[in-house]
Amino acid sequence: MTSILREQICLLAKSMFDRGLTGGSTGNISARTPDGGLLVSPTGTSFGRLDPARLSYFDEKGTLISGDLPTKEMPLHSAFYDTRSTAGAVVHLHACHSVAWSMMPDADVDNFLPPMTPYAIMKLGRVKLLPFFRPGDPAMGEAVRGLAGKRSAVMLANHGPVVAGKDVEAACNAIEELEDTARLAMLMRGIPAQMLDQTQITDLVTHFNIEWDD
Repeated sequence: MTSILREQICLLAKSMFDRGLTGGSTGNISARTPDGGLLVSPTGTSFGRLDPARLSYFDEKGTLISGDLPTKEMPLHSAFYDTRSTAGAVVHLHACHSVAWSMMPDADVDNFLPPMTPYAIMKLGRVKLLPFFRPGDPAMGEAVRGLAGKRSAVMLANHGPVVAGKDVEAACNAIEELEDTARLAMLMRGIPAQMLDQTQITDLVTHFNIEWDD
């Protein structure tokens, strides 16, 4: 099972890289293994060229067992796993449109994505916009812990989105929805677009049993 998960992580990462969702050696990804361990993309690696055999592997006690050294954003990943019992994977990208939207002066800190489509609400719930932190700063993890597991996704200002999902495919699908919605927001900026109203949002949240932290 672990070998299948290793291949899946690398396949999904390459797909995101090939479509320009994160470039160079940016971004990181992790997933829980069936034995309670963790597979993590190594530091300084490209999503387009991850080697399944060189992924960092931690056992259930958090000890690095094999593979290369992990991403410097491990505190960020650990914070999601420690505070969200449903987290089976975490993805962090340097995605262009979501980063651009994070720099807009009117970006909503508590509900980062405008209610433009039902899918961002269904896959992400409310996205918290966190302030800028130096890359690798453990304070990013502390900021996530401060949310007490109430958010599955955060946006690091001037940096990139981070999403936790039940598995690696769900996490990747959700972070792509985040970026797509931010792209729509940038495209429609300054235009009096028809957003989903509160009644429609409430219906989605209720019908799909969505986490919607107020």
